[in-house]
Amino acid sequence: MYNNHNNARSTNDPVPVIIVGSGLAGLSAAYTALQSGATSVYMFERAAKPGGNSIKASSGINGATTGDDAFFADTIRSAGKRLAETASSEAKVQREHLIKILTERSPQAIGFLSDLGVDLSVVTQLGGHSRARTHRGAGKTPPGVAIVSTLLEKLKTEFGKGKFRLLTGCEVTKLLTTTHSDGAVAVTGVEYKTEAAGVEMLRGPVVFATGGFAGDTHGLLSRYRPDLSGLPSTNEPRPGGHDVLTAVGARLVDMDSVQIHPTGFVDPQNPGARLKFLAAEMLRGEGGILLHEGKRFVNELETRERVSEVIMKLPEAKEEGVLKQWDVRLLLDPGAAKAAEGHISFYVWKGLLKKLKVKDLAETTQKTLREYAEVVSGREGKVDGMGRRAFGHWSLGVKEWDDEAEVCVGRITPIVHFTMGGVAINDHAQVLASELGQEQKPIQGLWAAGEITGAIHGDNRLGGSSLLECVVFGRISGERAALAARDGHG
Repeated sequence: MYNNHNNARSTNDPVPVIIVGSGLAGLSAAYTALQSGATSVYMFERAAKPGGNSIKASSGINGATTGDDAFFADTIRSAGKRLAETASSEAKVQREHLIKILTERSPQAIGFLSDLGVDLSVVTQLGGHSRARTHRGAGKTPPGVAIVSTLLEKLKTEFGKGKFRLLTGCEVTKLLTTTHSDGAVAVTGVEYKTEAAGVEMLRGPVVFATGGFAGDTHGLLSRYRPDLSGLPSTNEPRPGGHDVLTAVGARLVDMDSVQIHPTGFVDPQNPGARLKFLAAEMLRGEGGILLHEGKRFVNELETRERVSEVIMKLPEAKEEGVLKQWDVRLLLDPGAAKAAEGHISFYVWKGLLKKLKVKDLAETTQKTLREYAEVVSGREGKVDGMGRRAFGHWSLGVKEWDDEAEVCVGRITPIVHFTMGGVAINDHAQVLASELGQEQKPIQGLWAAGEITGAIHGDNRLGGSSLLECVVFGRISGERAALAARDGHG
């Protein structure tokens, strides 16, 4: 049975902006839409609570400073062959244009969040970056929680229930459309369902921000990357929303480009769990190192793709049954642990990190730490044989050796973390019904932002750019959808 939500308003009432997904992309779109004059925003979230995967983000959000042209270059390099070997020169131009928007608008993204009251005062360097540009707060609250909770509170207090309506437990199952005389399809609203009311409809321009498909093990992941189905994931096991978009003609790009994050915690109490906590990349950025059988084996600040590749060439662990896992240790000395104190206390509380004294470590590990300390301190002109150039806040042995010093150690393994593929969009965040490199054909009334989109990250996403992507393209989509709603479209 259908219930038309629009029955609650007459045809002369203002058109609302409809946002599907309550992660950072959706929240950024909602706030910007209301800032831009939208009379109301309806946000649909299929889960019981808002926040999506954004609320789990633990390393921070990238923001370039004035004159940081290297951010664009770092992102281009990280995109790898997917960008460099793009078949069409026009498609390559389109990809690079999206990357330029992402990087050039990063200072404004940081400013947007800071103006809302989010603390982003700590800046660190993550893997694949040529300099420090990833922002997080100085307190104990992880950046994802801090950003999402601040935006939610601002939406509720600044605009109130009459303008911002968050509907949890509501799944959008279909996009409503109309077909123009030239055959082009335009989106006019959504069909959604709830347990209480059944199937309902709402008319208005739509921003799709439902995230990726890294947790859709038996659905989109097995369809596009069946080789990864045996890996654990940081994402909840839920279906991707991509098929809803392709049903109205949206084009998908890079769907086989899936990011494996090199460091997911293996819980010693439940090592075979498929859903795992992320060992934040900032743990390595602040000085943490990776060990296999007590020895370093990789530059910990290489790209996620590279570090994962090196780990997965090591022998697999066999004790977890059907899961593909590895036996690698993440170790933070006192300096690195203090710099990441907010994260460390949580991981220790969860039992994912254990505190040990240096004297209680295996002899091979102690030898590795002494050698590494000499590199960090630059004694005797030593350089890092792994190519690491930034050592965060590592302090052990830099001035003097301390056998009583306490280090933090946890087991990690590569995990399915992020999907770079998704719907093709243009610089206005409109969803395209055309292939990259062809004449762009935007689907009227439909925008997308965040992990649901493709073509921005290529082979590999830089740490800190997922939250940035959500803010930059979320704000673009929210502004554009608000203009469409004001003009009565939808």
